[in-house]
Amino acid sequence: MKKLLLHTCCAPCSIAIIDEMKNQFQLTVFFYNPNIFPEDEYLKRKAEVIKICQEWGVSMIDMDYETDKWNQSVIGLETEPESGVRCLTCFQFRLTRTAEYAKQNNFGYFATSLTMGRNKKAEVINPIGLALAEKLGVIFYAEDWKKNGRQEKGRQLTVEKKIYRQSYCGCLFSIK
Repeated sequence: MKKLLLHTCCAPCSIAIIDEMKNQFQLTVFFYNPNIFPEDEYLKRKAEVIKICQEWGVSMIDMDYETDKWNQSVIGLETEPESGVRCLTCFQFRLTRTAEYAKQNNFGYFATSLTMGRNKKAEVINPIGLALAEKLGVIFYAEDWKKNGRQEKGRQLTVEKKIYRQSYCGCLFSIK
């Protein structure tokens, strides 16, 4: 079975994807989100992803909470609007780490749950993943996860499993 590394941003965005992909790939969930602020919010989101992975027997890699590195990457972008250059930089930051890990650890594929977010556009995120795939020689599984009933399934599973649903994207700037 082919190996896929799935970057997950949170449980509500990834639960339907994990449910679907665990049957198609040797799936490993990759939790790398140094953008999430404050740390207690980060820990809540991570705990929910861990809960899903443990329940379904899916491997998970818990990466470091490298907030200093992320903060450095967005210096000068503090006043950018949501969905602006700061968000593009954040997507690039997290997907780069995912693609590098996939390459270094012999995953044939990598993907992200970011396109499941209601305000996240696949036409913005997928080109980043595809460019990284071309650069590193790993296949990016480009998908708009909101489509084909997945968003509804994700909402249903989130309610059924009593998954914590956050009220903002994640970073300090998105709280506002």
